[in-house]
Amino acid sequence: MTRLIHTLAALAVLGLAAGCTSAHRDDAADVDTTQAGYAASPFWIDPDSPAARQARLWEKQGRDKDAELIKRIADQPVALWPAGELDPAPMVREAASAAGREGKTAVFVAYNIPHRDCGQHSAGGAADANAYRDWIGKFADALGEADALVVLEPDAIAHVVDGCTPGQYHAEREQLLGEAITRLKQQPNTKVYLDAGNADWIRDSQKLVEPLKRAGIEQADGFALNVSNFQTDEVTTEYGGRLAEALGGKHFVVDTSRNGNGPLPGVWCNPPGRALGTPPTTATGRPVVDAYLWIKRPGESDGTCEGGPAAGRWWPEYALELARNAKG
Repeated sequence: MTRLIHTLAALAVLGLAAGCTSAHRDDAADVDTTQAGYAASPFWIDPDSPAARQARLWEKQGRDKDAELIKRIADQPVALWPAGELDPAPMVREAASAAGREGKTAVFVAYNIPHRDCGQHSAGGAADANAYRDWIGKFADALGEADALVVLEPDAIAHVVDGCTPGQYHAEREQLLGEAITRLKQQPNTKVYLDAGNADWIRDSQKLVEPLKRAGIEQADGFALNVSNFQTDEVTTEYGGRLAEALGGKHFVVDTSRNGNGPLPGVWCNPPGRALGTPPTTATGRPVVDAYLWIKRPGESDGTCEGGPAAGRWWPEYALELARNAKG
């Protein structure tokens, strides 16, 4: 893998404000973060991820125990988030090509919708609708015929439902999401999952149904849940099952990157004491759940809260805590 992904990833705005509220659960997932007990993951592992680079650095410094712990992140497939302010094509093309050479599926997040995150930690997004169309077109073109999975626009629908995104932008947003699904699905081997928030954000999943339909969920492969949040597998799959039924049997994927200890009451941004969750796999044991994925990049900050750096910045101390607290 060349240094191109390294350089672009360092510039990307990766952190999210997904799940503005969280509820405490005592049934935190008891998961083994090794691949033991799981089918081999079909997803591509970036050999030059921040976690991989951190492991190599700590090995050179003689911090062998910390290096081994951080490999719990480095040795797993984690989604790539191309930066909205840059042309996404170089990062997407290189990762998709690398994954193809290994016979793996690359996982991406498209996160550049106008009026993104309604002015919070990950505010920004494309300047207008046409800029977004251009960006998503370049993203799709770069995928080519590679096997890819794209999680589309974390928070976008949930922020419509909770009113955080002003009403005058709702119709345009839903139209743009539908167009993005259509464009991405023109790539023959790309799967698209439209984000639907998390179980503690829009607690009544029925409120998501019509907005998801207006945004083109019927043309997508399914929806995504728990991106950048901490709700347990049990809570999320129960919630997702109800939403799937209301959507006519649509499948979904779950972000399990940091949910090993469940949520911390009242703290969604860099909560302490959290742990890595179920490793990425398609062997979910639930027909309606297509995959458990590490969509949020473990160890990258949610924002300047709880002592963290800016959203999306690599935070090795937090990454080490997630790895240390993981089961197994």
